[in-house]
Amino acid sequence: MSNIMILSIFSVATLYPLWHEVSLSLSSMEESMRGGLFIWPKEFTLSAYMDILKSQFLWVAYQNTVIITAAGTLLSLLLTAMTAYPLVKRGLPGNHVMSFVILFTMLFGGGIIPTYLLIKQLGMINSLSALIIPGAISAYNVLIMRSFFAALPAELEESAMMDGANPIRIFFTIILPLSTPVLATIALWEAVSRWNNFFSALIYLNDKSKYTLSLMLWDVIKGQEAAKMSGQLTNTSTESAIAATVVLATLPILCVYPFLQRYFVKGVMIGSIKS
Repeated sequence: MSNIMILSIFSVATLYPLWHEVSLSLSSMEESMRGGLFIWPKEFTLSAYMDILKSQFLWVAYQNTVIITAAGTLLSLLLTAMTAYPLVKRGLPGNHVMSFVILFTMLFGGGIIPTYLLIKQLGMINSLSALIIPGAISAYNVLIMRSFFAALPAELEESAMMDGANPIRIFFTIILPLSTPVLATIALWEAVSRWNNFFSALIYLNDKSKYTLSLMLWDVIKGQEAAKMSGQLTNTSTESAIAATVVLATLPILCVYPFLQRYFVKGVMIGSIKS
C-alpha cells in the first residue's frame, strides 16, 4: 500500500506541470495573469489557441519538425543497426578497433565551433539536413543495439545461410524483424530528441520558413514578452499563449509514445525460437 502511495505521489508530481500548462492555456487572460495553481481551467476560453493557430508559421513549423523527426529517426535506426550488426561478428577484421573508435566518440567531441564550421563547409546551414544528418549515429545507441544483436541465437543465421540466404537478406528479413523492441526503444529516444531539438535549430536555421516547433515556441515567447512590455496585449495573456504553444508542441509526441511503449516489454524472441 505504501508503494502505491509513493508511486502515486511521484506520478502526480510528474504529470502536474503538463496539466498546469493545459489548464493555464484554457484560462482567461485575467485569471492567467493572476498566477497561482491551476488544477482546472479558470474561466474557460480557447482564445489562446485561436491566437496561436492564426500564426502563419505554425503549420510550417509542424511540417518541418515532422520531416526532421521522421527522416532523422529512420536514418538513425538504419545506420545504427548497420553499424552495430557487424560488430557482433567475432571474425570481422578490425572489430575491436572499430568498437574502440565508437567508444572514443562518447568521451571526446569536436566541440560546437568545429562542428558549426564543418556544417557550414558542407553547405547545410539554413537547411533541414543540418538537423537530420549530423548526429545520425549515436555511439550509445550503437552499443545498446550491439548488445541486443549479440544476444540473438547464432543458429538463426546459420539455418538461414544453409537455405541460401546472404548476409544482407539475413539482416533485413531476420535480424531487424526480431529486433523490434530495441528498434522501438531507440526510435522513441531519437524521435523525442529530434522533436525537442532547440539548440541545433537555433544555430543552423536562419530563415523563419525553416523554423521548427521549438524555435517557433521561442519566437512566440519573445513576441509575447515584447507585446507585454509595450502594452499591446490582445485578449490573451503572455502566460496562456506560451502555455498553448507548449501544449501544441508536446501533444503529437505524447500521442506517438503509447504505440511504442508496448514494445519495451514485448519478448518477440521467445516466439521466434520456438518456431
